[in-house]
Amino acid sequence: MKRHTLETYVKHTILHIILISGAVIMIFPFIWGISTSFKDMREVLANPFSLIPKSFTFINYRNVAKSIPIIRFFINSLIVSVTITVSQLFTCSLSAYAFSRLKFPFRDGLFYILLGTMMIPQHVIMIPVYIILNFFRLIDTYAAMIVPFISSAFGTFLLRQFFMTIPEELEDAATLDGCGHFGFLVRIMIPLARPILATLAIFTFMWSWNNYLWPLIVTNRIEIRTLQYGLAMFKEEGGLNWGQLMAGTTIATVPILVLFLAAQKQFIKGITLTGLREG
Repeated sequence: MKRHTLETYVKHTILHIILISGAVIMIFPFIWGISTSFKDMREVLANPFSLIPKSFTFINYRNVAKSIPIIRFFINSLIVSVTITVSQLFTCSLSAYAFSRLKFPFRDGLFYILLGTMMIPQHVIMIPVYIILNFFRLIDTYAAMIVPFISSAFGTFLLRQFFMTIPEELEDAATLDGCGHFGFLVRIMIPLARPILATLAIFTFMWSWNNYLWPLIVTNRIEIRTLQYGLAMFKEEGGLNWGQLMAGTTIATVPILVLFLAAQKQFIKGITLTGLREG
């Protein structure tokens, strides 16, 4: 018994050492970036390297704000990312409910076709989507950055897999109480799917926040461009000033970090619940 307990303790200790080492390796660049953003150029290039700044300075943040309209870029990114995230949560919930609960001809076939669209690289459909947006005169507007992404096959798949795990008896009971499909979705399914919705929200927001290529293609006015474009522009104009680059990168990382910290419990729970049952 003692030998078994000792072996278990050793295994757990080794496992924790490996996990902690991996966490340190992954988080070190992030900590280094934040630390560098508070250093002046002399300290950034100092040898030996110091992780903690000897004298904190906000000059890098001030220089970034003076060089580019970073607040305007930040607000643009926030508008686009939040709108896309909320839109996908709404549209994917409706489509996932339809594919998991409603019975209609060719339902499974249409769902597999929808999944097949996930295999198409985004770069392949950029030109057709651009032509369509140009036809409706949406180029160089917020709509051009938002409309192509108001729904997603991935979000539909993620939510459908969870909706399939909800017992049909629960739906039958709700129907007997006079609850229709939309009422059952809003009152029963959505509350139960909060962990999955939080997971989808984090993935969607993170993707749209970091998206650089598409906003660059469909916008011309600098006043509606996003933060990722601003950082690229600042890098071209300011050169390799690591302190200022890390200051801009830190600003760009804050919303994603805040969202993840706010929804981390639901996110972890959602990851464990996803795919419990195959369609």
